[in-house]
Amino acid sequence: MQPLPFSYLNKVRTLDGVESVTMANWFGGYYQDRKNQFPQFPIDADAYFDIYQDTLSLPPEQFAAWKADRTGAVIGKALAEKFNWKIGDRIPLIGLYPKKDGSTTWEFVIDGIFTGKTPSAQTNVMYFHYDYFDKSRQFAEGTIGWMIVKVKNPKESAKVASAIDGLFENSAAETKTDSEKEFTKSFAKQFGDIGLITTLILSAVFFTMLLVAGNTMAQSFRERIPEFAILKTLGFSDVTVMLMVLAEAMLVCALGGLLGLALAKAIIAANASKIAATLPGLDMSATIIITGIAWILLLGLVTGFIPALQGLRLNIITALRRH
Repeated sequence: MQPLPFSYLNKVRTLDGVESVTMANWFGGYYQDRKNQFPQFPIDADAYFDIYQDTLSLPPEQFAAWKADRTGAVIGKALAEKFNWKIGDRIPLIGLYPKKDGSTTWEFVIDGIFTGKTPSAQTNVMYFHYDYFDKSRQFAEGTIGWMIVKVKNPKESAKVASAIDGLFENSAAETKTDSEKEFTKSFAKQFGDIGLITTLILSAVFFTMLLVAGNTMAQSFRERIPEFAILKTLGFSDVTVMLMVLAEAMLVCALGGLLGLALAKAIIAANASKIAATLPGLDMSATIIITGIAWILLLGLVTGFIPALQGLRLNIITALRRH
């Protein structure tokens, strides 16, 4: 990550299409033990909570107390519940940045606990004052980690992003401006190509399901050949028998698939705060559900195709003679 000069904020504010801009910086600390790591960001309190006013909720009196406290911090509800922290607690963090006195221990007083206004809001996080952090750290003073820009018209996001990057083109610290969704994807890719890994895993799962479901349908058809022969004897057409076999295969896949989609939706909803802390933006949207249903129907068609074709070609005399 390329640190950016703090002065970039004022330059971005002057661009057309920019409504407001703020910043954040990675702190990289932990509480007591390295296992107790969670996101901590030094920020500009007013500008940050103004941009995220539709996402985060902090009581006005707690916000005022935090602004008046140089070493104060606010934490999300999920983080408070995890460590059983409450307002007034003094929390020491071992930080990535050493202080000017050589110590790596930073102490913060919890002045407020914020909640999320949306299920995907990130509340497993701590915020504290950038001014305190910047004046106290041993190196990189006057720099920020990244800028967060709110545009006036979402339809002009790409245009504003291009203008921002053009403003700092060929400078010592160039910028790469993306939407929050694209930023999250690029951050996740630092740990590997998540998209490729997911695709490979799902392909293996789909192939396994195809084999299991296909074998089940083929066996079911073989066991009921006399029944289908009798149906044809009673006047059911070849196409009707074929459609019955195909419908059965799709019904079996639909029952399992829809149950799986419902469980996935419930699990994500129940763990929204934890997911927001690690994979922000992950959600079971309507598009994903529709795509899932389409794959379920495809699985039903593929697994039922061969048995349905056998049902279409089933000869009554041959079937009854064998059984």
